[in-house]
Amino acid sequence: MKNRFAFLFIAFLCYSNPVFAEDASMSRSKKADVVFKELFQTDRTLNPTDPEFMEILQRNIFGEVFYTGNLSPKERELITVAALSTLQTLPQLKAHIQAALNVGNSPLEIRETIYQCAPFIGFPRTLNAIGVFNEVAQEKGIKLPLENASNTNDDNRFDKGVALQNKLYGDEVKQAMSSLPGDYKNIVPDTLTTFCFGDFYTRNGLSLKQRELLSLVVLTALGAKEQLPAHIVGALKAGNDKETLLAAMVQAIPYIGLPNALTTINLIKETTLENYEPIYQ
Repeated sequence: MKNRFAFLFIAFLCYSNPVFAEDASMSRSKKADVVFKELFQTDRTLNPTDPEFMEILQRNIFGEVFYTGNLSPKERELITVAALSTLQTLPQLKAHIQAALNVGNSPLEIRETIYQCAPFIGFPRTLNAIGVFNEVAQEKGIKLPLENASNTNDDNRFDKGVALQNKLYGDEVKQAMSSLPGDYKNIVPDTLTTFCFGDFYTRNGLSLKQRELLSLVVLTALGAKEQLPAHIVGALKAGNDKETLLAAMVQAIPYIGLPNALTTINLIKETTLENYEPIYQ
């Protein structure tokens, strides 16, 4: 029943607050034409072997989803890049890295979106996505490497990481891991602090608000149900509102599918900062 109500809510959102639309009477096909041209700087065409499927896909993504909620085209494309990097759908990732540049994202913002995935999807998959970014950059004449965005070193990465972590999550992970045997009671939570927050959340190129929103997209794409409640609260504490979180989930649906997105949507609906309880047990 909850999923049914969430789906109806999505259907309502898709016809409210049209970000791109200048004429509310435009058909889905015309709306898709407008968005597709903006993203890819070419007219919309259909695959000759599967035109019906591509029409469904394009009208859904570019004629509905891109007209949902309070997200800018730049935000939508960073969300899409994060989702596709997580899923390792590299041909589509290449197209959307190009689109992210076309709608005004800087190379640094796109690179940092991919880097932000690393604590959640691991280094090998992140390297695959970085390789696609570098390929696009070289094709576009963007000089590599990009500017250094690091703000930590080996001496301060823990302190800077724990400062950000405590601001959003407190020390619940350290408390939850206190029953681990031996040194692991410190090794595990400290690894999270230094690797996730110290190495990545502290970097330039994206705001803390953006990083938390993108992390929620990545965790949703992974189906990481146990971590979602904490990161929903983290995203809210970082300055996102529920409308933005819901719009991000709708934006991700065509790429990650309905089941995982609906799980997060239901959790967003039920979460407030007042009723939040730590989920790392």
